[in-house]
Amino acid sequence: MRTLLLYLLILIPLHVTAQMLTTPLDAMKKNYENASKISEIKVSLSDEQIKNIQQSAHAKLELQNIKLFKAEKDGKVIGHGILINKKIRTKNGVVLYIISNESILKGIEVIAFNEPSEYMPSKKYSEQFKNVKTTQPLTLNQNIPTITGATMSAKCFVDGSRVAFALYNEFFKGKN
Repeated sequence: MRTLLLYLLILIPLHVTAQMLTTPLDAMKKNYENASKISEIKVSLSDEQIKNIQQSAHAKLELQNIKLFKAEKDGKVIGHGILINKKIRTKNGVVLYIISNESILKGIEVIAFNEPSEYMPSKKYSEQFKNVKTTQPLTLNQNIPTITGATMSAKCFVDGSRVAFALYNEFFKGKN
């Protein structure tokens, strides 16, 4: 009984700190209000694709299976979403990178953040990820500043943007 109580005391706080903030589909609908259709594309990357994407992004791709999203209106693609799941400190953060058909990062949406909330970047910080060309790789301390007390979160978001750009360029750029 004592062991069971100890396990519960350890596991319950871990579950409570996990925060799903929105769903990727809801984030896509919010960013592409004019879309008549939003579809999810599940991709299983080959070892060669992973190597190429990591090389292009200068960042590690942590998952082989990824989710991409496409927004369409009247049968024409109007934008994309790239879902990136990265470890921040000890837990994962999931960010949806919203990219227009013109190869411009429209912004980011934090889907889930499992670290303590004080490490989550503010909306003002997230605004820096708007209107960035996918050909312009973001770098911490150059294009995007760190966050005092949340440097690892900032690194995760910036590295994730480069991975998202590499995935976008691999799967969508010039193919609409």
